[in-house]
Amino acid sequence: MYRRILIPIDGSSCSDASLTHGLQLAKDQGAEVKVVHVLDTQALYLLSEGINVAEIAEKWHRVGQAFVDRAAEQARQVGVRTTTALIEEDGRIPDVIVAESRRSAADLIVLGTHGRHGIDHLLLGVLRKVSCGPLLFRCC
Repeated sequence: MYRRILIPIDGSSCSDASLTHGLQLAKDQGAEVKVVHVLDTQALYLLSEGINVAEIAEKWHRVGQAFVDRAAEQARQVGVRTTTALIEEDGRIPDVIVAESRRSAADLIVLGTHGRHGIDHLLLGVLRKVSCGPLLFRCC
């Protein structure tokens, strides 16, 4: 039985599908959920020459906050106790997800995958380091 489920989201249709399934699992298990969206602005600052970085970073924050707000509303409608976090950290997104799973004492991480190379790289980064169970949801 799961008590705490972490669901990383990125606003894609795949992460939306994994959120839906993760919330249903949480409802069935009586678990609470933490939904996170990671903003990795490191790449933005590396490519900042001639670009208004502050304006773009602010837009990323607004969009990311909209992702987690929408997820919280979806969880409320399903009846699942949920917290959300918009995390901005420089570093590899898989490392941030793994660290958050440890901080929140997650029993399970629900991740969506298309089975594409870049997504697989992200998932493998999480799977290699995570200490709780992963649930991969194939959404293509």
